[in-house]
Amino acid sequence: MSGRPRVAIIGGGGGGLALAAFLAAADIEADVYEQASQLGEVGAGVQLGPNGLRLLDRIGLGDQVRGLGTELLPGSTYRRMDGAPTTPIQTTDSAGAYSAYGMHRADLISLLAGGVPADRIHTGKRVTAVEQSTGEATACFADGSRISADVVVGADGIHSVVRAQFAGSSEPVFSGTIAYRGLIDADRLDDWPPQLSELWMGQGKHFLVFPVRGGRMLNYVGFIPSDDRVRESWSAPGDPDELRAAFAGWDPRIEHVLARVESCFWWGLYDREPIDTWTHARVTLLGDAAHPMLPHLGQGVNQAIEDAATLAAMLRHHGAEVTTALEGYESLRLPRTRVMQTGSRQFGARFDRSGDARELDARDAEIQSARDFRLWIFDHDAASAADDAIRETHALS
Repeated sequence: MSGRPRVAIIGGGGGGLALAAFLAAADIEADVYEQASQLGEVGAGVQLGPNGLRLLDRIGLGDQVRGLGTELLPGSTYRRMDGAPTTPIQTTDSAGAYSAYGMHRADLISLLAGGVPADRIHTGKRVTAVEQSTGEATACFADGSRISADVVVGADGIHSVVRAQFAGSSEPVFSGTIAYRGLIDADRLDDWPPQLSELWMGQGKHFLVFPVRGGRMLNYVGFIPSDDRVRESWSAPGDPDELRAAFAGWDPRIEHVLARVESCFWWGLYDREPIDTWTHARVTLLGDAAHPMLPHLGQGVNQAIEDAATLAAMLRHHGAEVTTALEGYESLRLPRTRVMQTGSRQFGARFDRSGDARELDARDAEIQSARDFRLWIFDHDAASAADDAIRETHALS
């Protein structure tokens, strides 16, 4: 289809920058508008799954992931609170061709931004509204400026202004859990196994550790229950002594990690109920703006990358017919992300299950049996799925 659309992306986090990188690779004009004064992420880790890495390879960013991150190897393990192993953590796709990687969020943001022309990223731009006409969509900003494009994509997170305007302003759902997180230099931990992800499950809480930055640092997260609806924040300072107390008596390896924690942060875990549509004429949603999910599948950023690859493929193919492109994008992505949102809740509940020995045995068996679900996630190629859908449309026309 002739013509290349102009795209305005609201939000310069992982999802927005991923979309800009995929669009740049497709030679589609796209600008990113980020409300913060500069790009960046606080110090924390994220797991990039095989399904995300496969797509970044397609636009030449995969080798940077391998250079900046840490490959998570087989031998990674789910454990009970005392350290007893229960079942392996799946770290590769079914062919063993792609692995999961532990990434520092700042490194991931930096490499995604590197795939976008620098003059296409605009900071200090807080969106207040999006308007539409027959031929274009216009984003309005708090500084009084306005920009118009053929497509506006809301990639502005769980509190998306774009979502609130076009899909309603339902409240985020508090999970009843808060997460303490931080980073520790690996050389402060004697004999810690490199390149492994470990997750301990106990009564109403769980604890996760995985390496980042080539194994030089360990990312840890302690998930604990809270009766209070706490604020969301990636940077609220936490109390290391409270974190240590929450996991006192667990596996000595956890106590070994927490004894070296000097500072940490916490955030409340929220998601939203799935919605039935993301797209309204020339405006659509991506990433957390479309499908915010809890972190228990480690798929938040990976699903945003899948969104980005799919939307770029649809816009590349359909050209000036942007409403057709956005409808095709939503039809492919909405069902899969709905499963991810539900699955993330279910996995969190499993990790935190309380009960007697029989109930915990059942929990462990459920996690073991979920290997096929993990492989369904990891084996997916969103770009190929988009190409297949485009070919099918041609065949039917």
